[in-house]
Amino acid sequence: MASEFWLVAGLGNPGKKYEGTRHNMGFMVADALAERWSVAFHDHKGLADFGKGVMNLEGRFVKFFLAKPLTYMNDSGDAVSSISAYYDIAPDHIVVIHDDMDLDFRRIKVKAGGSAGGHNGIRSIDKSLGTNAYARVRMGTGHAERGAHAHENTVNWVLGGFAPAQRKAMPDFLADGADAVETVMFDGLNKAQERFNGR
Repeated sequence: MASEFWLVAGLGNPGKKYEGTRHNMGFMVADALAERWSVAFHDHKGLADFGKGVMNLEGRFVKFFLAKPLTYMNDSGDAVSSISAYYDIAPDHIVVIHDDMDLDFRRIKVKAGGSAGGHNGIRSIDKSLGTNAYARVRMGTGHAERGAHAHENTVNWVLGGFAPAQRKAMPDFLADGADAVETVMFDGLNKAQERFNGR
């Protein structure tokens, strides 16, 4: 029987130089959840910062693991699949939080399945889990300018920081992301989509 625990994985790149960059939105939402639910991180096999907690919304309880893969974005699947195998967590109890350039800053989209959309972290998780049937909370970062140097622009963009006005809005955006994760776990994917996707 699969575990009753949920696994919430926020994607990013470890290390000082990546802190606060667009590609680390997942880490930032994971940190917001850790703060909200008093989760202490420790090491899981060198693959992830990892902790567990219990959410309590109006007397309803959800047990969850919270992970920030330390494998760098492109190998995020190694950490997610290791934890889900170790604790026997089914894909329908996995929520992955990641940045999404195809959404404007502050937009959130909740989905399950679908293509990786050029996101290497998601591609890695799909491959490692052998399925894409897990929930994703996509945090909009807006897009780099398209053009002759599209790939280079994209790399610099996702590894770049936020504008001052965006940084100011960040606490609210991260709180919304944390709310979206909680809604998936407590009320299901459809409810989360209704609440967040149209905003």
